[in-house]
Amino acid sequence: MLILGLTGSIGMGKSTTAKLFEEAGVPVYDADAAVHQLYEGEAAPAIEAAFPGTTENGKVDRTKLSARVLHDPAAIRQLEQIVHPMLGASRQKFFADAEASGVPVAVVDVPLLFETGGEKRVDAVVVVTTSPKIQRERVLTRGTMDEERLDAILARQMPDAEKRKRADFVVDTSDGLDPVRARIRDILAEVVKMPKRRT
Repeated sequence: MLILGLTGSIGMGKSTTAKLFEEAGVPVYDADAAVHQLYEGEAAPAIEAAFPGTTENGKVDRTKLSARVLHDPAAIRQLEQIVHPMLGASRQKFFADAEASGVPVAVVDVPLLFETGGEKRVDAVVVVTTSPKIQRERVLTRGTMDEERLDAILARQMPDAEKRKRADFVVDTSDGLDPVRARIRDILAEVVKMPKRRT
């Protein structure tokens, strides 16, 4: 089984692209969703111990946790040390289940794939992109983020141009879903001919 890493900055259309991979019959591991699951249970006690007052009723309050760690690199590292091993275990289970089901390709959706060295754990990387103008419009119209927070997030992410340069495949989401579906079909046809390269 080949593993495709799917990544892209906020507002690029990565979640939509992940859904279209699923629509094409490819199992997708969503790292963000897995983190949310951990926050709702398994990781909450350790996070509360490290960052008192950031959980409520046994679940992480993501707003409080975000406020505590966003501008503190040491706190972010501490949080990652708690969450990453748990995340690794859930990812391994996903791969084992996908492999057992006999699918030729699985996708792992990781927003910070390059930033965390995740490209070494996949066979090929798909970067989702759009223009900076569309990206900002998408994020700001969600109503959950202001310009300042968006800029803080973008500052922590590798620039889009650098991601595209390192990608095996680029998916541009600027022109709606049909071109993305067509691009996914092309990628799936091509990737099965590639050698495995993950370490």
